Amino acid sequence: MYVRSFVGFVVLMTACLVSSASFADNFERNIMTGGPSGTYIQFGRDIAALGKSCGLNLNVVESAGSLENFSALRNRRNTQFGIVQSDVLEYLKTYESADPEIQQAVRGVRIMLPLYNEEIHILSRKDIADVRSLSGRRVAIGKVNSGTYLTASLMLDILGIKGAQRLEFSQDEALPMLERGEIDAFFYVAGAPASLFVKNTIDGSRFHLLPIRDEALMRTYTPTTIAAGTYSFQEQPVDLIAVKAVLMTFEYEPGRNAYHRESCHSVQNFSRLIVDGLERLQGEGHPKWKQVNLSALPPGWQVGTCVREGLDPSFEPTCAATSAGGGNEQYLDLLKQHLKP
Repeated sequence: MYVRSFVGFVVLMTACLVSSASFADNFERNIMTGGPSGTYIQFGRDIAALGKSCGLNLNVVESAGSLENFSALRNRRNTQFGIVQSDVLEYLKTYESADPEIQQAVRGVRIMLPLYNEEIHILSRKDIADVRSLSGRRVAIGKVNSGTYLTASLMLDILGIKGAQRLEFSQDEALPMLERGEIDAFFYVAGAPASLFVKNTIDGSRFHLLPIRDEALMRTYTPTTIAAGTYSFQEQPVDLIAVKAVLMTFEYEPGRNAYHRESCHSVQNFSRLIVDGLERLQGEGHPKWKQVNLSALPPGWQVGTCVREGLDPSFEPTCAATSAGGGNEQYLDLLKQHLKP
């Protein structure tokens, strides 16, 4: 399968894991996000602003997306946080049990907080009616280390669309290419409203979002609808599918060294800040914060120990936001204490 190359990518990116044994004199906190026009980077900026109000600096790092972000949690210095699509996590879990290299690649990566569902957009020429009609077309599927790349590849494989010419361009590159007639469609996984489609003037007489209703895709993705008028070129509601965005971290061991201790403390603090500050984020941050469901944990993945410690009532955070260990069940119990009606 086309997407099998992703396994090789993850193994390659994590095989040379950067050691965290030595503690940098100037400790940094970084969150891996996405491209400049995506929802991930806006979420990263919202979280960083929350941290800044408590004197906690968080650098928001642009990236190609989910695959790079997942790898960075293991091999990039001073990187404690990364936003990843849930189908990336599901894909890794599918291969993990039978592949020792994948077992090594995912070792130590943990859930911090589940976030929102992000819609799978396919912007195409108006004469293309549906996803299956992409056979024989020129289709941009995202950069090779992006979540869009994996999702597009999975969808095309699930539907058995073998005739499409799969081109590895980002959505920012793909939009002008589509307008010039150099490609016929492109995939973009982003929480609606995606700023790429909001900030650019797209001709609705030439282009549209492809409806996605295929039953074969519903076993992996969540059906959703984008309301009419979400984008200026979209006059009617469009049925799509969605994948969940998940904030991931690493299983730091405070007793191991100073770097692990400071990183764990950062995870504790930001876990508490986000949960207690959710109402503020929903009021001041990206519109998708209103759809965040902190209890919707992806199956097969564990919440990090430092996350659970940060939500424990006995933990004293660096500061409180807007209001005041036993695996995922403990996480959910602690979450209820912070989200009391």
